[in-house]
Amino acid sequence: MTMVFPKNFLWGGAIAANQAEGAYNEDGRGLVATDVTTGGTVNSPRYMTYIDKDGQPGKVSAMGHNGQIPAGAKHAVLDTEYYPNHVAVDFYHRYKEDIKLFAEMGYSIFRLSISWARIFPNGDDAQPNQAGLDFYRSVFEECRKYNIEPLVSIWHFDTPLALEENYGGWTNRKLIDFYVKYCNVIFNEYKDLVKYWLTFNEINNTTMFLDMFGGQASDEEYQTGYQILHHQFVASAKAVQLGHKINPDFMIGNMICGITFYPATSDPKDILANQHKWESGIYYCGDVQAKGKYGTYAKRLWQEHQVELDITEEDLEDLRNGTVDMYTFSYYMSNNVTTHTGVEQVAGNFSTGAKNPYLTYSDWGWAHDPDGLQYYLEKIYDRYEMPLMVVENGLGAFDTLEEDGSIHDDYRIDYHRAHVKAMSKAIDNGVDLIAYTTWGCIDIVSAGTGEMRKRYGFIYVDMDDAGNGTLDRTPKDSFYWYQKVIASNGEHLD
Repeated sequence: MTMVFPKNFLWGGAIAANQAEGAYNEDGRGLVATDVTTGGTVNSPRYMTYIDKDGQPGKVSAMGHNGQIPAGAKHAVLDTEYYPNHVAVDFYHRYKEDIKLFAEMGYSIFRLSISWARIFPNGDDAQPNQAGLDFYRSVFEECRKYNIEPLVSIWHFDTPLALEENYGGWTNRKLIDFYVKYCNVIFNEYKDLVKYWLTFNEINNTTMFLDMFGGQASDEEYQTGYQILHHQFVASAKAVQLGHKINPDFMIGNMICGITFYPATSDPKDILANQHKWESGIYYCGDVQAKGKYGTYAKRLWQEHQVELDITEEDLEDLRNGTVDMYTFSYYMSNNVTTHTGVEQVAGNFSTGAKNPYLTYSDWGWAHDPDGLQYYLEKIYDRYEMPLMVVENGLGAFDTLEEDGSIHDDYRIDYHRAHVKAMSKAIDNGVDLIAYTTWGCIDIVSAGTGEMRKRYGFIYVDMDDAGNGTLDRTPKDSFYWYQKVIASNGEHLD
């Protein structure tokens, strides 16, 4: 088939501040959750560390960004633990080298996030941290030097830890104002450098994570989760309105953890369960941010867990007036939904489901399903009819550095080739897809496991799971393959 991509299609890659920058305690930056989160593996969890009220060190399972430490305890960095995000891959000091490599690949867009705690170290500071503002200005100017559009995530799982400890995090309505103040500063600071913004990364992970344990989460946890989401919806809507006032040319999007759900059987109960999974996991957030209102099914979801949200008329007005300009999402895999027991289960990216016999799976149990990407694109575009971006897509895999310094990652090339073809088919079927940023353009610390050996990038970083290595960068075979893809605008995929 002939690949179909618009002439102005944006090709690039994506990273996140907390997984790439390092320099966790430099130039006035405050702490975030990943700074007190240890490394883990696919079989062992990451832990958040603390000092309890009696001065004793401890740790609790991070559980996908939702670890709860004991009452009276304070998050703390312990000398006895290894924290992979402290150094990460040192993008903070090596961004010029990295962006030059991205330019060599031919990037026209580069997705990254701003660390809120670099701008407001405590979240509620009266004035922003100038060193943080200067750093991101330098990064964006470096992108512009190579005609690369920055695509900026405002929040990527990194609320300043002081806001978590002093205000209870996003359970507290006050965080809406702190977030909007932060947005006001960065929108004004970078209004001539950044056009594309994303308000909250994978915002639906809150509901995904609650549903992950098959109804084991308590009603109280659902109450907290849905209230957190509501506060983030309002904050996002206010940010969109503010951004459009500061620069009407801003394109501001949401960001959804996109997973295609299939019914595992033709049993009508599975069909209905699958529909409800789409509603709770995907549409709940997408509808509020793209349509400006809660879906008709929202009341059912709340009633299932006796949820009573604190919602004001002003909130509802903000939601109506603050809809996003584009819908963006990550896509790694699909999942099967079933009401039947005794089926083999798989898990990944904070979602679980029945194993699909028609698909193959990665070393971390994630399904390879490019057709699911086409399905998701067509289904979502039909629902919202606004520009779409695929802002994360990639294969976490073990890479081998050969004696001659080369990295032969044909498995990664195969993965991306299949997904590029799927995007082309969706575009040919009428989907307005405007950008593709792979995850990640360079090896970074895994969010889920804290590992370095779970590598996604087209550029190899010499760093292992224990923090040993030179941090030297080496292009993989996939680097040169993606370079050809971009140069041909998706035509040459061999």
